[in-house]
Amino acid sequence: MTSRFDDALQFAVALHREQRRKVNDAPYVGHLLRVCGIVLEYGGTEDEAIAALLHDALEDQNRPGLAEEILDRFGPNVLSIVRACSDTEVEPKPPWRERKEGFLERLRMANAAVRLVQTADKLDNVTMLLGQYRVFGPEIWKKFNGGREGTLWYYRSVVQILLRASENPLILELAKRVEELEGLA
Repeated sequence: MTSRFDDALQFAVALHREQRRKVNDAPYVGHLLRVCGIVLEYGGTEDEAIAALLHDALEDQNRPGLAEEILDRFGPNVLSIVRACSDTEVEPKPPWRERKEGFLERLRMANAAVRLVQTADKLDNVTMLLGQYRVFGPEIWKKFNGGREGTLWYYRSVVQILLRASENPLILELAKRVEELEGLA
């Protein structure tokens, strides 16, 4: 890792400082750190690790000039991955189902770097959901725009698309966790 990674870490923390997780209200930056850690554990490059830290920046914290700032600070490869990981960059956001269907279409054509970051992201999200479901039960679905059915549909769809591209251990772990969530829910 170089000083670019240090800069990305500080930048991600500053961007998401006030953001909280939906179910347990934990600081959102924990999610970004876990996704980055998974990417690194599965052989990700520095660009992929930086993109993991910033994967929700355009979707959740977008402001005029943010994409250009990411480009200037971290380069076109990082921006390309971050853009591919975003379900929208517009405000107000389009309806949930429309955003997710569009994202799934783009995921079908995603390169290996995007698939790695997305698999790490979804693995952390589903792991969080499993833990929170055990604590709060079915009440958690009220926190999600897709509710129970939509959320499960979305994660099943992501897994199906990723498995068509590769059956690597990370994707297989995600598939196992999604199956566990479906069984629990």
